[in-house]
Amino acid sequence: MSVNAEAILRRTPLFARLTESEMKSLVARVSAKRFGRGELLFYEGDPCAGLFVVATGRVRIFKTSPGGREQILAMEGPGSTVAELPVFDGGSYPASASAAEDADTLFISRKDFQLFCREHPDVALRVIAMVGSRLRRLVGIIEELSFTTVRQRLVALLLRLAQEKGKADKQGIRIELGASHQELAAELGTVRELVSRNLGRLQAEGFLDVEGREILVRDLAGLKRAQSSAE
Repeated sequence: MSVNAEAILRRTPLFARLTESEMKSLVARVSAKRFGRGELLFYEGDPCAGLFVVATGRVRIFKTSPGGREQILAMEGPGSTVAELPVFDGGSYPASASAAEDADTLFISRKDFQLFCREHPDVALRVIAMVGSRLRRLVGIIEELSFTTVRQRLVALLLRLAQEKGKADKQGIRIELGASHQELAAELGTVRELVSRNLGRLQAEGFLDVEGREILVRDLAGLKRAQSSAE
């Protein structure tokens, strides 16, 4: 792995404020692990082995139904930590994690991380704050799945991507999805057919054009009105 462990840990909220000696102690406890696209870091129900820090790439956290349908809970990028909760509660991993693209990670065993937190209680307090933040995000996912339609969730996602990653040109705003319709469905809590059908309807209504994994938003104001009128 070609990344600098200390540099990655310095960009991680849990460890950013460690002193030089504390950081040196932590770096000595981590190991590097590389995962190819689609490779599992761990599976739901596996005994918790430890904590992962994402160095490069992205890691998807997801739940799988008995029928095989997936619900993406989070996409974690560089500087994010994965599996804070089971490291402390002694239980198994509550969800699965896989590399959304080639990813380098740092791994800290459950035993080593617990020992480190005993030595540095402020790190444990930051873990509690982070777990609280993740809980709020999960409550938001539950609310969306319970009270909004697939169309509303899809429009909200497109508007967010247009704002965060969109590139404006003379025709409108171009969004590179970077995901298949199947992956979008997993993020939106539905099935691929409904994602494709709703994208087709939005295109027929003149809001956008679908060009493979690229979306051209032709009428951003109209898309915002469509979201508001559906609420």
